[in-house]
Amino acid sequence: MLFNRDLIWLTFNDRVLEEAKDPTVPLYERLRFLSIFSSNLDEFFRVRYPVVVAFSKLNKKIIRKESFLTEEDLTEKIQNFINLQLNRFGNLLINDLIPSLKEKGIFFYYSKPLLPQHIAEAKQIFLSRVLSFIQPVFLSAESAYDFLPENNHLYFIVTLSNPHNNMVSHVSINIPSHKLSRFFVLTPIDGMNYVVFIDDVIRGNINIIFPGQNIESIYSIKFNRDAEINLGDEYTTNVLEKIEKQLTKRDVGAPSRFLFEHGMPSYLQLFLSTFFKADMKDMFEGGRYHNLSNLYNFPSFDKNLFYKKQEAIHYPPIEGGDIFANISAKDILLHLPYQSYIPVLSFFNQAAVDADVKEIYITLYRVAAESHIVNAMISAAKNGKKVTAFIELKARFDEANNIKWSRVMKDAGVRIIYSDPSIKVHSKIALVKKEVAGKKLCYAVLSTGNFNETTALFYTDHVLMTAKAEVCEELEILFDYLQNKKNQPKKSLVFKELMVAQFNLIDQFEMLINKEIAKHQNGYAAKIRIKVNNLEEPYLINLLYKASAAGVSVELIVRSICCLIPEQEKISENIIVKRLVDKYLEHTRLFVFGADDNAVVVMGSADLMTRNLRRRIEVCIDVKDLHCKQQLIHYFQLQWQDNTKTSRILNNGEQVREETIGVEHNAQNDIYDYLKKISC
Repeated sequence: MLFNRDLIWLTFNDRVLEEAKDPTVPLYERLRFLSIFSSNLDEFFRVRYPVVVAFSKLNKKIIRKESFLTEEDLTEKIQNFINLQLNRFGNLLINDLIPSLKEKGIFFYYSKPLLPQHIAEAKQIFLSRVLSFIQPVFLSAESAYDFLPENNHLYFIVTLSNPHNNMVSHVSINIPSHKLSRFFVLTPIDGMNYVVFIDDVIRGNINIIFPGQNIESIYSIKFNRDAEINLGDEYTTNVLEKIEKQLTKRDVGAPSRFLFEHGMPSYLQLFLSTFFKADMKDMFEGGRYHNLSNLYNFPSFDKNLFYKKQEAIHYPPIEGGDIFANISAKDILLHLPYQSYIPVLSFFNQAAVDADVKEIYITLYRVAAESHIVNAMISAAKNGKKVTAFIELKARFDEANNIKWSRVMKDAGVRIIYSDPSIKVHSKIALVKKEVAGKKLCYAVLSTGNFNETTALFYTDHVLMTAKAEVCEELEILFDYLQNKKNQPKKSLVFKELMVAQFNLIDQFEMLINKEIAKHQNGYAAKIRIKVNNLEEPYLINLLYKASAAGVSVELIVRSICCLIPEQEKISENIIVKRLVDKYLEHTRLFVFGADDNAVVVMGSADLMTRNLRRRIEVCIDVKDLHCKQQLIHYFQLQWQDNTKTSRILNNGEQVREETIGVEHNAQNDIYDYLKKISC
């Protein structure tokens, strides 16, 4: 028995919406949680919803053929769920957050007419800053083949009538929020700040675009388009060129959701459905404004309306300025974003200029737009070092950025290896080789998150830096395999320190789960603790069911998709699943097998999903340094005891917030305090 992955994901987005509702969250952060909810939903309609619809059509064919009944159609369940969420979203924004902004001296023109003092100012903004970006398109037979609204871009559909001949026409007008700001700040009045949508600046001056025409109606629309890049099984075609070609088509792919402003008459809906070749079933009535993910950049006037900035803990102190000497002395374990990312940047920056460094290897999945790490690789290559970068071109929505950097690195002399269409390299690993007085030295970095200094500021991740020879040797074997896959059969490679998807990761997890079962059966304390973003892989879920049925206590913290159904009698009654959503995005992947300090502690890049475990190169490591193990175990415990930001997933798919009884525990604050204490 499993939860449906899409419905359970929607409950995660529901949890995000809860943070926007929470009055203890700073006001602008609540707006940002609304933005995150909206952005998540856009991605759902681009990535998952087309799959759901395709399977729904397939299931209907099977039903007709087999003549048996099934439960309510999944697409209808999803639509109903989302409609309820969007109603709550709208009520929260209009009846709670916008009045709260006004109390703080910020008036947000949301579906409200401009004050007389601002009408002329908005007109000047329109004439001087907006009008040059406006591109009207008359929706006629001639334009039907040339015009296609782009993904996530905003448009008005304006209906005009000519007073001379009573002819009616429909015109699309772009809302250039992708090129200009979505919001404009107007002149304050009596100490009150005013913010207006670019949408309303255009709407209020639409007559300037159509002199002599009667404006019959104006409705806003937006398309989400299928974002999947299908490379098929082509291995001979240049992967980079093929992805680039598909990227140009992504924003004009098949429509997966057509949002239109409420009140649009049915005849106009039908006309637009026909004109844009959109299925009426994919048309959804929305509010006056779309793309509310833009709320993330709502103009700020008071820094006190954000979370209080938490200064990153500078650990470890790099003695003598040599990061490699520090790693040689002992393993370094970083917990981001609580601790500074400087040691990671130092690792790559020093490797680029250290005369003893001969070779650098790195996997890159999602890099920062202006990446210091990539620039370090470029410098290293120009300094005569052998640099090899494994670029994942299929990192969804980061393909263009990865392609850009891959070309820059290649021009600088970095050897670039692209993953082939059949498999993603999702591991976050790096290796530096040095030669000192004829002796070979190696240094490794293994992370649960990408080598990305931007996300390191708000994603929670663990980074292990080690000089242990056995770990470095196995990373060297893996990097060699990634360069020469055709010459090395997977079965010939053996990993003992590392757990690598495609090789031994599933087998190792199964062995560790079975060991806990055996311990419990022999009267010893047994426990399994797992923290991941997603849990979906059926084989691993069944192993956890097996452990629960045998009496082993299983504690799971799963941020997003959790297909495992907890607390079912005789199946999963010993499994508790929690979800933690707070100011930082929970991103760590951590596995603890055992009930005491001797537990096996594993960290790495792998979520427990079929794609991660069976179609990707993922790397996890058994953390053996005692101090590092203790930190990770305590880290998990601090998250497990959170009673302010966690919810518990029930066996009916609903989630309930943990009750705050007695002492209040906030995991992210407690972890910061704990790390600050041990870093002194």
